[in-house]
Amino acid sequence: MASESSFDIVSKVDRQEADNALNQAAKEINSRYDFRGTDASIAWSGEAVQMKANSEDRVKAILDVFQSKLVKRGISLKSLEDGEPYPSGKEHRIDASLKEGIDKDNAKKISKIIRDEGPKGVKAQIQGDELRVSSKKRDDLQEVIALLKGQNLDVDLQFTNYR
Repeated sequence: MASESSFDIVSKVDRQEADNALNQAAKEINSRYDFRGTDASIAWSGEAVQMKANSEDRVKAILDVFQSKLVKRGISLKSLEDGEPYPSGKEHRIDASLKEGIDKDNAKKISKIIRDEGPKGVKAQIQGDELRVSSKKRDDLQEVIALLKGQNLDVDLQFTNYR
């Protein structure tokens, strides 16, 4: 049993679930009484999500509706990068995007946590926008997963490819 066990740490968003959340939010905005006659809308704009309304408060309300739909669909709000409301002509807008992948800074922070607080003999390698964690003992890998779930990090983590 000298072979290495490993798993990958990734940060991905299920695009279909995000699309479903956006469609549900659009449906709720079209049917809610407080949005009647305000030209409120939410839609994909390329890879980003664009929210429009005739006042800053209403566009923030649209963002709130979208966030609640994302949470109900199991998408962490750490994956949503929303901007500040800005005026555009007669309407106000918010542009938001869904973050995927672990950036270099967060990858270094995660590997440092694994090195400092994790069990001995566990190695973390940065591979592009994900991390590969390997060890001879599977129990050590389970400890690392529990350790990272307990941390308050800026990214939504998933643990895949466990072997």
